[in-house]
Amino acid sequence: MGHSHTHTHSHGAGAATSNRRIWPMVVAVAMIGTYFVVELSVGIAVNSLALIADAGHMLTDVVALLMGLVALLLARHGSTTAERSFGWHRAEVFTAVANAVLLIGVAVFVLYEAIRRMGSDPEVPGLTLIVVALVGLAVNVAMMLLLRADSKESIAVRGAYMEVLADAVGSVGVLIAGIVTMTTGWGYADIVVAVLIAIWVVPRAVRLARDALRILNQQAPDHIDVDALEHELAAIPEVHDVHDLHVWSLTTGMDVATVHVASNCPNDEVLPQARAVLARHGLTHATIQVDPDQAGKRCRDDMGW
Repeated sequence: MGHSHTHTHSHGAGAATSNRRIWPMVVAVAMIGTYFVVELSVGIAVNSLALIADAGHMLTDVVALLMGLVALLLARHGSTTAERSFGWHRAEVFTAVANAVLLIGVAVFVLYEAIRRMGSDPEVPGLTLIVVALVGLAVNVAMMLLLRADSKESIAVRGAYMEVLADAVGSVGVLIAGIVTMTTGWGYADIVVAVLIAIWVVPRAVRLARDALRILNQQAPDHIDVDALEHELAAIPEVHDVHDLHVWSLTTGMDVATVHVASNCPNDEVLPQARAVLARHGLTHATIQVDPDQAGKRCRDDMGW
């Protein structure tokens, strides 16, 4: 019996999904980019570390959204060349790693600057903080609503969504700092909020990097039980052995698998059942190789079952 391979694909749906994600990213870049310039300018003008920290996170939002937009465009337009049989789907994963590095870098800078300012007597106008924070909060909430749905399916959009969420929390912190400063005159509220923003963001950036590196390391997705999958394949009556089962993610929402099954039955009896098992586990892009059973077990039809 010869070797046989089978693939099931869903590229048409993937292209439509990619198109749907692009316009929200374009709108988000325009809105957040504009607000970043405003917030950074005001932060420098009034010497507010909280505003500068929040603007730093806004910058990572802009970069993340731009990289995510490029990743989606590459994934849509560059997926069918002979040299890149999987296209540019991994671009989203590299984008997520870059986003995480940017977030951590901004957090480290803010913590350093906060320590440097501790010995000074900061004077920050509370009303200015309140006004800028309210505008920023409105922008962030609008962006979160725009990106929320696709953040569950795309790691690039999820990275951008997470940064927008961090900035929304940051805007709330700046708002609180402004209220405290205006009502009590305690200038250190600006520094405290800046530090809290930095500390709040780091664990989320680490999780994003971990998820992306897990994909780059070709580990099995968390939502797929590989042992259960192997057991179900082995339970197919025509299959006598299962080996070399590999499951990994090309990017979020695109899990792939390869597997060898041993059988002396015709391929058209074995492959549909194996495909059905893989599909139940969400693996619609798979390669199944049917090998002859070296133990010499006969197909059940040959034995008159």
